[in-house]
Amino acid sequence: MIVPAEVVEYDPRWPLWFAEIRGRLGPFLAGLPHRIEHVGSTAVPGLVAKPIIDVDIVVPSADLVPTAIARLAAAGYLHEGDQGIAGREAFALPPDAVHYHHLYVVVDGNKAYRDHVLLRDHLRADAADRERYAARKRELAHLLSTDRGAYVSGKGALVEELIARSGGSPTSGTGDRSGA
Repeated sequence: MIVPAEVVEYDPRWPLWFAEIRGRLGPFLAGLPHRIEHVGSTAVPGLVAKPIIDVDIVVPSADLVPTAIARLAAAGYLHEGDQGIAGREAFALPPDAVHYHHLYVVVDGNKAYRDHVLLRDHLRADAADRERYAARKRELAHLLSTDRGAYVSGKGALVEELIARSGGSPTSGTGDRSGA
C-alpha cells in the first residue's frame, strides 16, 4: 500500500474508515482489556490531513502491551518499536489493510496517549488553533513527497505548543507525537 503524500481537505468518510479498521482489529483483541480510539488529524472534523487514519489501541497497564503486540502480529501487523516516542508502540500495516493507517499501542494515561487525546480534543474544540494547524500543514505539504521528516519537524513546535496549551507537558524533542 502506498503511503499518502498529500494534505487534503477533511473527508467525512474518515470516521467510517476508522470504524472499519476497528472492526477488523476487534477479533484479534478479544478478551484483552482495551479500547480503540481514533486520534490524529483525521479524527478532527473540518481539519485538513494526510488521508491516514491514526489508531490508538489503549490498554489499561504496561503488562498488557506484550500481549497486544503478539495479537497484532497474529493479525499481520509488524511491530516497529516505539520509533523514538516512549510509551507508543508502532506497527507497519498488514498486506490486507483496508485503509492506510498508523497503528499504535499505548497505556491508558501515559504521556503518549494523553498527548494524542489532548491534541485531538483541543483541535476539535478550538477553531482558531485548528485553522493555525491547518495552515501549517498546508504550508509544509510540499515536503511530504520529498522529505517527510522535515514535514513532521516543521509541525513539531506548533504541536508542542498546542499540547501544552491543552494541559499536556512539553518535551525536549521535536518529533510529532500527535500522529496528526
